[in-house]
Amino acid sequence: MKLSIVATLYRSAADLPEFHRRCMTAAAALTSEVEMILVDDGSPDESLAVALDLQAGDPRIVVLELARNFGHHKAMMTGLAHARGDLVFLLDSDLEEPPEILTDFHQTLTEGEWDVVHGVQRQRKGGLFERISGALFYALMDRLSDRRLPRNLLTARLMRRSYVEALVAHADRSFQISDLWALTGFRQTAQVVDKLSLSPTTYTLGRRFRMAVQQITTTSTRLLDLLFYGGLAIWGLAILVMGFFLLRYLWHGIGVDGWTSLFLSIWFFGGLIVLALGILGIYLAAVLEEVKRRPYTHLRRLHRAPSAEGPSA
Repeated sequence: MKLSIVATLYRSAADLPEFHRRCMTAAAALTSEVEMILVDDGSPDESLAVALDLQAGDPRIVVLELARNFGHHKAMMTGLAHARGDLVFLLDSDLEEPPEILTDFHQTLTEGEWDVVHGVQRQRKGGLFERISGALFYALMDRLSDRRLPRNLLTARLMRRSYVEALVAHADRSFQISDLWALTGFRQTAQVVDKLSLSPTTYTLGRRFRMAVQQITTTSTRLLDLLFYGGLAIWGLAILVMGFFLLRYLWHGIGVDGWTSLFLSIWFFGGLIVLALGILGIYLAAVLEEVKRRPYTHLRRLHRAPSAEGPSA
């Protein structure tokens, strides 16, 4: 059995040596065939240099140097696409998810004949605002997304080769990896992990907001339904009010010349315009993103030790 360990690098220089040591120690208890794929996602610190230094002493390390920062999710997908193991262990390199959980994940995977074992936090970390905003985010996702997201989902996961191949086969250019994890299917189970809080997060409030918008607009068909029925409701309400004013005018002769017709016309056609623009706008944005057929990432250089097996493609 060959095991691939995949991690992304972004401001990871300080933690990388210990991450490598602990991962390889945990992997050695399971198999002697191990590769570690480190994806440098345009890190502004010395992460790439540290990774190459580690590779000089351990030829099992493969370093993927991306041309620029493409984002955590796309960097993970790039690393998974290059993994060659029968089992693939994905986790972050900041040591907040202990590499030693590999042993427990492997035991659960083999005993239950699962395809994926993924980590979830026992409880959400962070301050009051972060916990409340996280709860609101998941509540909103449950209402709008086509698939329910597991609570407090972590990056850490052990996957069989068949699942990884199905995951990276998705051709979406705009995506949230948590949605692809669920969409891919197979037999998945969650395992509680005590996530640490060792370093400040790189996910700012603005970045989290953009991720929430992308999560909704790239995974939700319910949003289109809401836009349609919302516009339909405005249009229907305008019809009812028009009927009310018309009947009142016919029966009682009460009416306001000019103002009523102008107000109702704006309300009626405004509802239709909002309905049409909302639906068309989201569809066009999604179509535009997909028809560009841009790759997830651009690989500037692949660093593989000369003694490593296989082609350096």
